[in-house]
Formats: sequence, structure tokens, C-alpha cells
Amino acid sequence: PYELVAVAGGWQHRTKKVFGDAIHAAFGTAAGEGAKELSQAEALVLMCIAYFQPITRGELSSFFGKEVSRDLIGVLRAEQLVASGPRSPQPGAPYTYVTTKTFLSQFGLDTLRQLPDFEALEDAGLLSKEKLLDHPRVCRYRR
Repeated sequence: PYELVAVAGGWQHRTKKVFGDAIHAAFGTAAGEGAKELSQAEALVLMCIAYFQPITRGELSSFFGKEVSRDLIGVLRAEQLVASGPRSPQPGAPYTYVTTKTFLSQFGLDTLRQLPDFEALEDAGLLSKEKLLDHPRVCRYRR
């Protein structure tokens, strides 16, 4: 009932998805229980960090056209989805943010190269800054 999965530059021993319902029934838990929900703002900031890392909080604020709070970054850091990157060469040497191995693991990625191509998504009309800022959905990931 197990499989080895290449994730985040390493390997994880996971239960096969086909056994998920049986495991939840045996332990009396609901499917998706224990999943952490990110707010729309948290999901969008995480997406920007993933695609444009290393990126400063100021650059994130410029992208969104409004201030990205330290608290929002703090939530992503507390969930170990982002970490401090190298200091920026800009005046004042602000911190940059990068995604972590936990991010890769939670989203089932081995490397960031497995993210969908941002430009291809834009060209296909599936992604744009305007659509990102107006999208009402909440992103879910497994803890």
C-alpha cells in the first residue's frame, strides 16, 4: 500500500492515494482533515515568491500595488513554506524570501522547475495579474 515518491530533492514513503478513504475510515477522520487553508492573499504571495524568488517584501508590494504585511509573510514562515533568502543588493539590503523544501513537499514538487510555466499560463489566458488579484478561491495544501 506504499510508494516511494521523489519530492524536494529527496524521497518520501507515502501511502498510495487509492487507500486514502480506507485509512480515513479506519481512523475516523474526514478526508482533508488537518489540511491548512491559506487565505487568498497568502496563496497569492506564496505564488509570487515561488515564481519570482528571491524577492523582497517591497517587490511583492509593488507587484500587488499595496503593502504586503510582515504578518502575512510571518504566516508563510510559520508554516515553513518560505524562508529568508540572500540579502538584496538594493540600498538597505532588505531581506529576500524564497520557498523551502517544505513548500516543494507540500505541493508534491521535486524542484521549482516543475511549476507550470508562468509565461505559458499568461499566453494561454489562464493567468494574469488582474485575474490573480480578483480570484476568490482559497488555496489548500496538506500538512
